[in-house]
Amino acid sequence: MTTLLGFDFGLRKIGVAVGQTLTRSATPLTTLRGQGEKPDWAGIGALIEEWKPSALVVGLPFNMDDTEVDWSPRVHRFARQLEGRYGLKVHLIDERLTSVEAKRQLNERPQDPARGRSGRKPSTRDAVDALAAALILETWLCEQD
Repeated sequence: MTTLLGFDFGLRKIGVAVGQTLTRSATPLTTLRGQGEKPDWAGIGALIEEWKPSALVVGLPFNMDDTEVDWSPRVHRFARQLEGRYGLKVHLIDERLTSVEAKRQLNERPQDPARGRSGRKPSTRDAVDALAAALILETWLCEQD
């Protein structure tokens, strides 16, 4: 069994998930907030130390016409920085519509007593990013033979 971390990179925050190859499943972990459009390297380092992944998976955003989005060079840079800082293989995978799917899944969950008056948990936006990271990682895991 091999453990991996998945990332849903954003300019202000990064969703993170953990997964493993045996079941090809992933679980949302957290959403890290950066400072001045710089990733929370201390937070990422702590997660890598805790989970000891053998590789990392980063979602690469594409437009619906199969072109990369205009800020995709930032995602490529983030992936190179991960590889350089932690000495781990980084895989990029199309993350198209993962945030949309994450929002859909979160909206379909049954109401629970922990939700506030508005019916939403205060951390819903952060939950979307972490769940999107899990979907990105599961997509990559399921594409491996």
